[in-house]
Amino acid sequence: MECKIGVISGDGIGPEIVAEAKKVLDKIGTKYGHSFLYEAILMGGCSIDATGVPLTDEAIAAAKASDAVLMGSIGGNTATSPWYKLAPELRPEAGLLKLRKSLNLFANLRPAYLYEELKEACPLRDDIIGDGFDMMIMRELTGGLYFGARKTEEVDGVMTATDTLTYSETEIRRIAKRGFDIAMKRRKKVTSVDKANVLDSSRLWRKVVEAAAKQSGRGKIPEIGGQVLKFKDAVAEAKRLDGAIIPYEREEKMGLREFVKDFEGESIGVFIGPEGGFAEEEIALAKENGITPITLGKRILRTETAGMTTTAILLYELD
Repeated sequence: MECKIGVISGDGIGPEIVAEAKKVLDKIGTKYGHSFLYEAILMGGCSIDATGVPLTDEAIAAAKASDAVLMGSIGGNTATSPWYKLAPELRPEAGLLKLRKSLNLFANLRPAYLYEELKEACPLRDDIIGDGFDMMIMRELTGGLYFGARKTEEVDGVMTATDTLTYSETEIRRIAKRGFDIAMKRRKKVTSVDKANVLDSSRLWRKVVEAAAKQSGRGKIPEIGGQVLKFKDAVAEAKRLDGAIIPYEREEKMGLREFVKDFEGESIGVFIGPEGGFAEEEIALAKENGITPITLGKRILRTETAGMTTTAILLYELD
């Protein structure tokens, strides 16, 4: 097979990374009988130096004519590089955004896999890691804040910056579909992350993704409580459930995997507290009422991420 690859070496360590990547591709070609033809494409700071803009129309045409595009990195030190004294639309990263739009690269796929040799460097506890993890992180790339209207202006004598977060139903549905398609080839699990309790864009996001989940037969969606409760009221509420857990930074033994192993039921309450964590007397009250303290690992998560992380792990382990 003959394959034409557009090569965007870019800036900084980009050329070094791309040079090594090409060596790997050439070895693959030799082993499996493929032929890779490389065409250099300028983008980022190197393009600014050569052409005055971060990405030319000719570069876009070359990328579209390629079977694939291999990219290193772009940009430089924002504090010292002359590239960042230019208008925002002429800076290196503007070229990357233009390339995404031009090639319709709406889905960024980032695999996360734990190699045994790197297990000791992982910040998660061994009981959470278990035999390792193999996840595909998907990020939407051509909508949202990066592509919304933006401006900086003086309002009532104060400089004010505005960035617009916009998503259409079509943009959300296509990446949701791509996520479910990939999940069907893996473990058939998708976790959608949003901020639907605050943002209109997230409320639309959740609505569209839930509809896509039902169409894909993946409709297991956790119920999130709609109000903040006083601790004693939350403890009373937990008694109606089949089980309840409370992440606690001083818990060292009980992890989510151990909890799930012995759990028999259908409903689990998850206690998420304030930034300062739960008081010892609150943990004692929780234990007295059958609520299990658990650890989420070495790092202490923020309030807005602890609930999401715990729920995602529970869905993963319970299926």
